[in-house]
Amino acid sequence: MKNLGQMLKQAQEMQAKMQELQDELANMEVTGTSGAGMCQVTMNGNGEARQVKIDKALVMPDDVEILEDLILAAINDAKEKATEKSQEEMQKITGGLQLPPGFQLPF
Repeated sequence: MKNLGQMLKQAQEMQAKMQELQDELANMEVTGTSGAGMCQVTMNGNGEARQVKIDKALVMPDDVEILEDLILAAINDAKEKATEKSQEEMQKITGGLQLPPGFQLPF
């Protein structure tokens, strides 16, 4: 039974590390860009948009659709970067352990 106790202890340690990672992700920021940097969106590691910056040269009445497309592309770029960073950090904690489909940590 030593092994079971040891496994439970490791699971608790991993759960604590996962909580710590979630806290870090909430404070982490990534910035996505589109239009050669003319539009930028900053999000936290949880995918929450924090800031949008638009180059003043873009703000013209005839450019509304372009502006909307640029914002959408920047948000998607930032979200993708946040997801990649999250996965990288998770792999550091789990040591590359592949979890079964549908199995999520923390427990």
